[in-house]
Amino acid sequence: MGEPEGQKPGGRGVSRRALLIGGGAAAFGTAVFARDDLGRLWWRMPGVVKKRKEGEVDARGAQWTAASAYNWRRADRPDDYTIDRVIIHVVQGGYATALRVFKDPAHRAATHYVVRKDGHVAQMIRELDVAFHAGDRGYNERSVGIEHEGFVDDKSSFTAAMYASSARLTAGICERYDIPVDREHVIGHVEVPGTDHTDPGPHWDWDRYMRLVRAARERLEGAGKKA
Repeated sequence: MGEPEGQKPGGRGVSRRALLIGGGAAAFGTAVFARDDLGRLWWRMPGVVKKRKEGEVDARGAQWTAASAYNWRRADRPDDYTIDRVIIHVVQGGYATALRVFKDPAHRAATHYVVRKDGHVAQMIRELDVAFHAGDRGYNERSVGIEHEGFVDDKSSFTAAMYASSARLTAGICERYDIPVDREHVIGHVEVPGTDHTDPGPHWDWDRYMRLVRAARERLEGAGKKA
């Protein structure tokens, strides 16, 4: 039998060819990593400012009210991170409470949207940015978070207006990023790996909610075909 690939005759050390191949592979890997990293961080370079319009919202009808900059991270999604999840939250409090804590820099958490009982929607973080809401970096980077006012142990928190408004919001997010409307991609905070949260809780009607999301998505698709 011949010598194993990459060894010198006699089995000692590593050949120059192996070093070149290994070094080339390492350099290629480093180049790919650097390219991906730079692709995500280009806007942080001196003199580069990403084009953003103050107060602009991603969801039609949403009211802009900014979260503290300490509760999210600038990004360029979906170019740098694929968006393939919508995560449903319940605040364990009122709408005003959610807005207040998400504006608090010490809170270190916020969602992209907050939905009130009457269906009113506030957007606090742009969808292209990473909100600190899931308790897991990977899920933060891949998801849009929607907070709902109310309490997990109070079924009356979840009104018809809230379900309908939130479903339209989720349908729009799914349409923008081509996210399947199913329970693998539209999940509760409780379903994030490693979480100690229980929201949206046992009284959140997933069957009802997903029917509404699917119907809203179909309406959006139908409107697009007509256009």
